[in-house]
Amino acid sequence: MTDPGSRLRGSRCLGCAVALYPADPACPRCGEPAEEVVLSGTGTLWTWTVQRYAPKSPPYAEPAAGFEPFTVGYVELPEGVRVLAVLDIRPEDAEIGMPLALSVGDGVPRAVGAGA
Repeated sequence: MTDPGSRLRGSRCLGCAVALYPADPACPRCGEPAEEVVLSGTGTLWTWTVQRYAPKSPPYAEPAAGFEPFTVGYVELPEGVRVLAVLDIRPEDAEIGMPLALSVGDGVPRAVGAGA
């Protein structure tokens, strides 16, 4: 079972019901207050790319082994929110619309194929 503390947390507007990620105390659409909610842990790949160049430093700290390109993309959740995530899949396996499962920890969320 997933630790509830490691769930993807966002917010939902109390006025217009729009879902947000990351969580925000106010709605950017209507300005009404928003409450924290747990978002779905699965979604579909909306778009993706390969990050082939090391991010600027700081805040990026290059690993001792050097920079390795990685795949990033937006995962669209059932709530209508798109979440930027590192994709733990090979670029040649990435397909728009494929199901993905999100995990959270320190930093940017990560996603894997939902069947993995």
